[in-house]
Amino acid sequence: MKLYFSPGACSLAPHIVLFEAGFTFEAEKVDIPNKKTASGADFWQINPKGYVPALQLDSGEVLTEVSTILQYLADQKPDSGLAPAAGSMARYRLMEWLNFIATEVHKSVGALFNPQMTPEMKEVQKAYIARRFKALDAMMAGKTWLAGDAFSVADAYLFNVLRWCGYHKIDLSQWPNIHAFFARAGERPQVQAAMRAEGLIK
Repeated sequence: MKLYFSPGACSLAPHIVLFEAGFTFEAEKVDIPNKKTASGADFWQINPKGYVPALQLDSGEVLTEVSTILQYLADQKPDSGLAPAAGSMARYRLMEWLNFIATEVHKSVGALFNPQMTPEMKEVQKAYIARRFKALDAMMAGKTWLAGDAFSVADAYLFNVLRWCGYHKIDLSQWPNIHAFFARAGERPQVQAAMRAEGLIK
């Protein structure tokens, strides 16, 4: 398998999961603005959507979209415990978390990267994020991890997106459960291995 990634982008989540589950894989950096891979390939030909992550399987097929890639990886290594069994209620709860992260956290925080956003627009967006984070913090009360007692693909995804908050000067200490989760996830050796592989930490 080969993961196409851009350092610190949402492709960090599957990168973490590849390490957590113990896969043997390749990773190739993508220059997103120019749509070129590190080897010089035209990224449009790999993923017509033009963004990461993209996971090229051994069959040559390419999977895209964070939530789909995360669940695919977890299902290839069921003993990893990174996702409950397909069809179980616990799996639907995991999917519920993945959907919330994708639509309410990823999209709202990610919007702040838009260079067209004025300072005033960013303040409006940050107020929206604060409302979402207030709800998220309440949902995380008493939890070590989002979808049960063990670290899951949803935790990898949430950690990935929360990393962007530092860049946008959003202080996570306002939400103690989120703040504690972010610190806890960041201490995991495989999370650190993925960040190190992307050049995010030394």
